[in-house]
Parts: sequence; structure tokens; C-alpha cells
Amino acid sequence: MPGFFEAMKNIKPVAKKHTVTVQGKEIEVSLEKKLEIQRAGEDKYMLEGKDIVLIPKPKTARRFPVLVGYKQDPYWIETDKGLLWQIEPE
Repeated sequence: MPGFFEAMKNIKPVAKKHTVTVQGKEIEVSLEKKLEIQRAGEDKYMLEGKDIVLIPKPKTARRFPVLVGYKQDPYWIETDKGLLWQIEPE
């Protein structure tokens, strides 16, 4: 096998390319960015120019549904005798 070992010494390692598909376009990214996108899901990202950014989540006004109508403490109810402690709200 003449030349086999010389040929093995001259082999160059192949550079691995990491690509992700965002909005139907295949983009080359670093390994760290690819793993981040895969963890969250490719549908959670969008293209902004040439950058890949996370889609912002809409903020919702969350409230306790029981306390929405109350304008006072629900456990201290005003009665004709004054304030009365009540364990369960009406």
C-alpha cells in the first residue's frame, strides 16, 4: 500500500455546518445558537433583517377572578353591626 499513510496524513477535517430553518429560510448559525433554537423550537423565532430573534410573548393582564369585582377586603364584610369577619367570600 504505497502512499496510503501519506494520503491519511494529508486529509483535512471537514468543517461541520450548522443550519436552522426559520420562516422557511435555511440559515447557517453557530452550534450554540442552533441548540438554543432547537430547545425552544424553530417556530418561536423570526428573522429581523439578517438576525434571528425570539418572537416576543404578548403580555396579558392576569387577575384573580374572585377579586375582580371587590373594591374592599373580601373577608371583612360591612354589616349593620360594623365589620364582620367572613371566611368564605360570597
